[in-house]
Amino acid sequence: MITKLHHVWQEMRSSFWFVPTLIVLDAVVLATLLITVDATVDLHVVERWPLLFGAGAAGARGLLTAVASSMVTVAGVVFSITLVALSLTSSQYTSRVLRNFMRDRINQIVLGMFVGIFAYCLVVLRVIRGGDEGAFVPSLAVLVGLILAFVGIGYLIFFIHYISKSIQASSIIAMAAQETLATVDHLFPQKLGEEAEEDADGYLVKAFAEQAWSAVPARKTGYIESIDADALLDLARKYQTIVRMERGVGEFIVEGTPLISVTKGGGVDRTTTDELNGVYVIGRQRVVEQDAAFGLRQIVDIAMKALSPGVNDTTTAVICVDYLTAILVRLATRRITTSHWMDDQRELRVISRGPSFESLLNEAFNQIRQNAESNAAILSRMLGSLQTIAVLTSSPNRRWLIRQKVEEIAEAAERTIESPHDRVRFENRLARVREALETGPVLSMHEKPINGSSIKQ
Repeated sequence: MITKLHHVWQEMRSSFWFVPTLIVLDAVVLATLLITVDATVDLHVVERWPLLFGAGAAGARGLLTAVASSMVTVAGVVFSITLVALSLTSSQYTSRVLRNFMRDRINQIVLGMFVGIFAYCLVVLRVIRGGDEGAFVPSLAVLVGLILAFVGIGYLIFFIHYISKSIQASSIIAMAAQETLATVDHLFPQKLGEEAEEDADGYLVKAFAEQAWSAVPARKTGYIESIDADALLDLARKYQTIVRMERGVGEFIVEGTPLISVTKGGGVDRTTTDELNGVYVIGRQRVVEQDAAFGLRQIVDIAMKALSPGVNDTTTAVICVDYLTAILVRLATRRITTSHWMDDQRELRVISRGPSFESLLNEAFNQIRQNAESNAAILSRMLGSLQTIAVLTSSPNRRWLIRQKVEEIAEAAERTIESPHDRVRFENRLARVREALETGPVLSMHEKPINGSSIKQ
């Protein structure tokens, strides 16, 4: 239930209307409050500051009308600028980062401010009356409307500056990387070497290979956005069964195909099927909140677009490799979640399906390597990235995976780099990387050496 509520909140947060709606409501409340103060409390502001508050009903109407009309016009301009930014981002980089623009809080606040000021002016205009109508001019509310107009001008200047920075490649890549790093910290909080349950992959796979599994079909078609792990574990305990995920977060599922399997003889009834499907959130697109691989995917797609013959933007691809390095360095020091979940009685209940360090490493570098063949700058940069990752992990298994990735890059360079000068520079870099892989890792002051020769993924 908590996972579904969190998903709903993320969807609302990602929408372009949520924050502006809140700001409009706040503006209406503020206008109502100031009008009430003007109507019930005599502050003698007109006598004290006639130049500020001495405007009559006609002057107040003229002022607020001008502010309201200008703010709604500026709101349209802001919306148009945002659409242009979205279009440029989609065509130049990748459409998968559009969601980041839509959920950008500053974009939402700026649009909400202009619409909110417009709503504020409308509410105040509604109560202004001339002499024949029983004169009432909410002087304080009118003054606040004037102040809000100047605030709106400031927001417009700030927005133009902000949007011009946010559509730059480095900003887009950094935004995607920051979101992915937050996901890594959330999903994989344990560092390698911390006390944790060891995976029992070997014997558990053999023990349950001969089990009679009953498939639970999916009720929807789409991408698995999130899974309520606690609810799934509770259901497995409730039905005294073992649940095996057939699809993990980020994977595409077709309605009617196996979503999960259970060790429950005689098949699965409709109620159980509905309950098990209820722990999954299936949508039209992948989201990064529980899917670190999708965060990597966004940056890789930008690099792929930069390396395409029509764009040929090596610098942007280099920036992508640098931020991928930062993410993989974080992953290299973390213990990837175990694939087997136990209940309170230490009985196996769920066999999960999730990422491994190997799959995330492949996700980050394989396609870039394939598209960067003959590009000595990118291949050399990838070697440096792998060296950085290797020296910060103590896991022999992960260092071996990194070594394999280095050899793949070396093989691609051997086939495609034709310039003798570029080849010599690449080979020198390759030699340094191989030497670093043969030496021990560099541990930070906060890390302790890990005893043992095997680290579980």
